[in-house]
Amino acid sequence: MAVSAAHGVPLAAPCVLLSGGETTVTVRDRGRGGRNAEFLLGLALALGGRGGIHAIACDTDGIDGSEDNAGALLSPDTPARAAAAGIDLRAGLNENDAYSVFAALGDLVVTGPTRTNVNDFRAILIEAPESPVEKER
Repeated sequence: MAVSAAHGVPLAAPCVLLSGGETTVTVRDRGRGGRNAEFLLGLALALGGRGGIHAIACDTDGIDGSEDNAGALLSPDTPARAAAAGIDLRAGLNENDAYSVFAALGDLVVTGPTRTNVNDFRAILIEAPESPVEKER
């Protein structure tokens, strides 16, 4: 199924898309990764700073791969903040170094070990578009 926030597919905004299960990563380099952080880095590139979309991806055991974070957060301004800090999102993804990208942005989720392992999860919040009246305020 195609996904288009602008056209209300698969759901009209506002909505939250939830998914679970472990994603896979093709390791090409020696960066600090974590499959949840890498998922978000790919999503950041795909969205390209599109407004109104926020996401979190984490592992319920508190460890994203072999790193000390559970996952990371993504906001619409992630690409702009990265660019302002001189961080190349595409290079981070190509080098499997999503951890370093989100650490530099202060967007890692660090919970410590939770002593449970239900699953990895992702939540993507798609906000309702602003109405012309709200934009004028």
